[in-house]
Amino acid sequence: MSIVTPNQLCPNPIAAPRASALPLAMALPPRREDEDNGPGVAIITRTKPQVKKPPLYRVLLLNDDFTPMEFVIHVLQSFFNKSYDDAYVIMMHVHQNGVGECGVFTYEVAETKVTLVMDFARKHQHPLQCVMERN
Repeated sequence: MSIVTPNQLCPNPIAAPRASALPLAMALPPRREDEDNGPGVAIITRTKPQVKKPPLYRVLLLNDDFTPMEFVIHVLQSFFNKSYDDAYVIMMHVHQNGVGECGVFTYEVAETKVTLVMDFARKHQHPLQCVMERN
């Protein structure tokens, strides 16, 4: 009678029964050569989330021949918090060039300001146009 070794029963070393005292589920995973950490050591890194700035939109007033200059100054002071001097400069720019920038805002704020200005102008029966465009 001869003694049979596990390799003789199953020549494939992967499929051969393990001679280890630990069950297969408790065996440690194989170490990679590029790892410097000891067994059971984990490195936890925390990444800072990247926050993207929202796109900005320019709110513009368009010139017309019927809206009084004083009304445009009032709109700039009321809805865009401009001083009288700043409002006058913007109003003159609109008057001479046909368009003037009231401010730069996020989409929701720009949309709200355009709607408020347009409603206010209609309420006072002025054809003042206010639009927004991506900056």
